[in-house]
Amino acid sequence: MTRTAIITGSTSGIGLGIAEAFAAQGFNIMLNGFGDANEIEATRADLDAKSAGTVAYHGADMTKPDQIADLVATTEAQFGAVDILVNNAGIQHVAPVEEFPLDKWDAIIAINMSSAFHTIRAALPGMKERGFGRIINVASAHGLVASPYKSAYVTAKHGIVGLTKTVALEAAQHGVTVNAVCPGYVLTPLVEGQIPDTAKARGITEEEVKRDVLLAAQPTKEFVTVEQLGAVCTFLSSEAAASVTGIAMPVDGGWVAQ
Repeated sequence: MTRTAIITGSTSGIGLGIAEAFAAQGFNIMLNGFGDANEIEATRADLDAKSAGTVAYHGADMTKPDQIADLVATTEAQFGAVDILVNNAGIQHVAPVEEFPLDKWDAIIAINMSSAFHTIRAALPGMKERGFGRIINVASAHGLVASPYKSAYVTAKHGIVGLTKTVALEAAQHGVTVNAVCPGYVLTPLVEGQIPDTAKARGITEEEVKRDVLLAAQPTKEFVTVEQLGAVCTFLSSEAAASVTGIAMPVDGGWVAQ
């Protein structure tokens, strides 16, 4: 039986890396995210060619509960079930709390936290009915510890960890596991794009930005890779992880061990 996975925010970065890991194992995949339509179609076609399953795309806006409900309903209609739900969509904004733009706060809470509630609310009934489900919420090391100037992001990611634990308890006797993955810094295109500006602003080299700014909190001094996160997510989706539920798993080079 071919399992089906929805992965939100999967047209680039961490979400795409997770999608690639599921494609390699032959899952049906429903991609989701924003971007250039032609680039998204090229990504979908590439993953579809790599997977024994079928790869589709839904453009739901993660700030819109009705579109999120349609994402889940469309996936169920096309593939017959949602077996794995990976809540990955997220955005970031950095500012002191007293200067934090209200629209940025609302958007980060909506996309990084509330969207996971809406996807879970829509997908969980079918998982319970079938007696199988794997829900993986991509939180962050910032779901376990804080950093200054990231009030909305840290609040949302802490909320994701709490939501994970709550739903894990509710679903525990229905064959459904719910876990959070908490990455440290990952060298995604989004992060890479910030490095030159940070170097210029601080008057340091790009390598110093990586070592002394981005990786300052990670004892390994190595970025987490999307391949590592994909492997963690496919493990948590497997039968071997049937007794793993309600956890917030750091994948952070030792960040939260300090």
